[in-house]
Amino acid sequence: MEIINNEALSQCIRDAVRAELQEHFKTGGSQQQTAEERLLSKQELAAELGVSLATLSDWMKKGLPFLRLHKRVYFKKSDVLKAMQQNITD
Repeated sequence: MEIINNEALSQCIRDAVRAELQEHFKTGGSQQQTAEERLLSKQELAAELGVSLATLSDWMKKGLPFLRLHKRVYFKKSDVLKAMQQNITD
C-alpha cells in the first residue's frame, strides 16, 4: 500500500527546503551565533581585552563568569561584558 508516491514526496521536500532557505536569507541568518555569543579561550579574551593571563585569572577569582569544559576554560563574551559593566556601575 503506497500512501504517497515518490514524485509527491520529492516535491514536498523541495518545497520545504526552498521555504527554509528563503526564511534563512530573509533574516540574514540571524539565528547563527553572534560575535558576542562565541566562546573565547583565556588567550583570546586576554588579547581582546588587552590584559595579561595573570590579570584574567585574578578577575576569574573575583567573580568573572567563565565556563569550564574538561580542563579548559572558556568565556562567553556577552557575559564578560555584562559583568564588567555591572562592576563599573556598582
